[in-house]
Amino acid sequence: MYWYTLTPLDILLFRDAKPFTPGERAWAGSVFPPNGHTIAGALRGLVNESKMCKFRLIGPFLCECGETLYFPRPLGFVGTTPLVPIDWDDKSHLHHALTDPHQPRPLVKPSWSQDSENEDGVKKYRQYLPFEVVEEYLKTGKIDSKHWLVEHSGEDKPWMIETRPHNSMEEGKRQVKDADGYFVENAIRLYPGWSLAIGVDQEIETPTTLRLGGEGHRVILQRCDSFPLGEQWKTLQKLSEQNFQQGGKSLAYLVTPGVFERKEKHNGLETSVCQSFPWEWKLARTVNKNQVSGELVGVATDRSIPISCRFRDQEESSKSIPAPQVFAAPPGSLYYLNQPQPLFQDNPNTKVHNWRKLGYSELLWISYFQ
Repeated sequence: MYWYTLTPLDILLFRDAKPFTPGERAWAGSVFPPNGHTIAGALRGLVNESKMCKFRLIGPFLCECGETLYFPRPLGFVGTTPLVPIDWDDKSHLHHALTDPHQPRPLVKPSWSQDSENEDGVKKYRQYLPFEVVEEYLKTGKIDSKHWLVEHSGEDKPWMIETRPHNSMEEGKRQVKDADGYFVENAIRLYPGWSLAIGVDQEIETPTTLRLGGEGHRVILQRCDSFPLGEQWKTLQKLSEQNFQQGGKSLAYLVTPGVFERKEKHNGLETSVCQSFPWEWKLARTVNKNQVSGELVGVATDRSIPISCRFRDQEESSKSIPAPQVFAAPPGSLYYLNQPQPLFQDNPNTKVHNWRKLGYSELLWISYFQ
């Protein structure tokens, strides 16, 4: 893999996948970091078209000064206190609580934790963790409370949102159109010293610029041979694989958006359904005795991320049409399993492996320590 940084020359615009028509919905949302489809589309013009079918992407991740990878905070924490499924805490007063058997078990603060957080004042916690902290998390299964506190600008969120209004004027008049004449959108401005980092299995001549996102805004693409980004990712991958092979109670840490969909038929109509965890991971608690129990115990996640893709014309690549929306689990989601389980998407002989090739559903495995 070759590692590159993408440094914005100006603001960036990444509209969300919600339908938008000025006048009907006068506010255009924005998402950041961008998804794999956006990155791949930007790189398409720099990579030989014949190689795109073999394209493999890792990321994108946030990067500080081109030297350190940053990853989204695990969502299975309240402040600095890690949560556990109630089935894993025999002494919890909620251990025997009745819950929906069709859903993963709830997460609670463990009975053995000592919540010593100071309630005086408001603490600012990191929303993105540097490589060293994630490395420690994979080694020990824990994140020291001191590593949660923001040490310098940008670690809580290394970008700012700029709200920009747009007006369309009446022809020959000095006034805004009554219809479709005004809308507002959010632009992203990364703080100085921050960029995006990606791994690509194609060598690209750099430095160069490319369009990224809407309105033609550009970024500088720079090869990172002299920086340890690739080595940092290899270190995390090695630790993750060791934890996976060790087995036992484990946590799967999602570091890029996770797309978990399957096709279902209702009244002869076929539809695709997305959920926040892989469909092949069955719940450890079953509804009845005829069901086969799985390994998934609990899930810590947040609102899904809508992703809008496009179908390209096979004969004329410049033409495309909108594809159905897909809803991805957000980066930082944590999955609690009695035994680690592989992803069906990892099988290169399956069609859904295309999601993995675009950087989606990247998991890091952590052995569970009480």
